[in-house]
Amino acid sequence: MQCNYFHHLIIVLMTLVVVDCGQQEPQLKNGDIIFHESTSSQSMAIQLATNSRYSHMGILYQDGDRWLVYEAIQPVKLTPLDKWIARGKDGHYVVKRLKTSEKVLKPDVLKKMRQLGEKYRGKNYDLYFEWSDERIYCSELVWKLYKEAAGIEIGKLERLSDFDLSHPQVKAKLTERYGNNLPLDEKVISPAAMFNSPKLKTIISR
Repeated sequence: MQCNYFHHLIIVLMTLVVVDCGQQEPQLKNGDIIFHESTSSQSMAIQLATNSRYSHMGILYQDGDRWLVYEAIQPVKLTPLDKWIARGKDGHYVVKRLKTSEKVLKPDVLKKMRQLGEKYRGKNYDLYFEWSDERIYCSELVWKLYKEAAGIEIGKLERLSDFDLSHPQVKAKLTERYGNNLPLDEKVISPAAMFNSPKLKTIISR
C-alpha cells in the first residue's frame, strides 16, 4: 500500500513539473526581434568591429501556424524560422522583445509594420551600409520598421568611424568594399547596438 502511495505521488509530482515547464515556455509574438551569429563572409568583420557575437537579425511574424523571419539578405525576404535558425552558427539564436510591447505593438501597429515592410521586400542587400532606402541591410531594416511604424528607436545610431576598425580582418573587408575611400561619417545602426538596447528584454536564448 505504501509503495502504491509513493508511486502515485511521484507521478503527480512529475505531472506538475511538466505542466509548470509548459507554462513557463516563452511564446513568440509578432514583432519580436531575433539575432544570431551569421556564417557569411562578412560576419567576423562585423563582430570584431562591433565587439559583439551577433551579426545578423530580423523581425518575427506569424503566418498561420508558421513563424517567419523578415530579414535583409539578398534579397530582402521572409524566411521560415527553422531555416533561419539552421543558417546561423551552431543553431544558436536569441529572441528579444520591446519591453513596452503590450502598450506599443498593438494589432494596428503590427499591421502597419508589415505593410511598410513591403516597400523593402525584394530590395538588394546593402553591402556598403548606406542610410538610404535604395538598398538595405539587416539591422537597418528592423530599425526603420520600428521607427516608421511604432515611433520607437531601438539602438543608438552611430557613424562608421565609431566602430573598431583596427583589426586586420576588418581592414581587409573595408578595403574590399570601399578601397581607400572610407565613408567614415556614414550613419549606421549595428546589430550590436540593437541587441544591447535597454528598450529590449530577452525572451529566448538557445
